[in-house]
Amino acid sequence: MAIQGPIPIAFEHVFPHGCYLVGEVEQVKDFTASTGGRTVFAKDKTTGELVWQVAVMDADPAAKLAQKTVAVKIIAPVQPVPPTPAPGLPITPVEFEQMTVTPYVHQTTGRLAYSLRARAMRAPRSVAQGKQTGAGKEVAA
Repeated sequence: MAIQGPIPIAFEHVFPHGCYLVGEVEQVKDFTASTGGRTVFAKDKTTGELVWQVAVMDADPAAKLAQKTVAVKIIAPVQPVPPTPAPGLPITPVEFEQMTVTPYVHQTTGRLAYSLRARAMRAPRSVAQGKQTGAGKEVAA
């Protein structure tokens, strides 16, 4: 099979309505390597860089409540810095660069699930440019 490992995917395909930060950037622990009182942090198997994680809320109005919040892992040598919150918004919109998706079978539910990874996060281009996009339409701010 031609597909080996994580599948590259565009941010717009994962979050067509955008997404918002709902948690802090945290370093992912390697539970297998951590023993006793010694914590070992996870590293990406391909690059050797540290693995960070952030919770985001999918802005898709049709998404089921249980699927609204997902974790995105970010592969980076240093802790990624979230974008500056947009004035007047209670939550921070965010986009991810160089995303990949890895399908897997969830051990407890037996259902298909997806692991999302990225190389960086940033403010959405539409917000950074002073415009807002929605449902494929660009609206001047």
